[in-house]
Amino acid sequence: MNQTYYDAVTKMEQMGVDDEYIQGWQCGFLQNPKREEQRLTAAYEAGYSDGEEKTAGNFSNWIKP
Repeated sequence: MNQTYYDAVTKMEQMGVDDEYIQGWQCGFLQNPKREEQRLTAAYEAGYSDGEEKTAGNFSNWIKP
């Protein structure tokens, strides 16, 4: 498995990042197709975009309260 992917997912889980964001990030990182439209959320779409860019800079914006 890709170490960058593993480290990012582990970090998000430890930080308490929203599950929707994590799922989006994972799909974007792996270049999977997006979910069907009725299941998209703001957190998922933000995660997907960040995953595509392979960026970890926005994780803290999606920590669950």
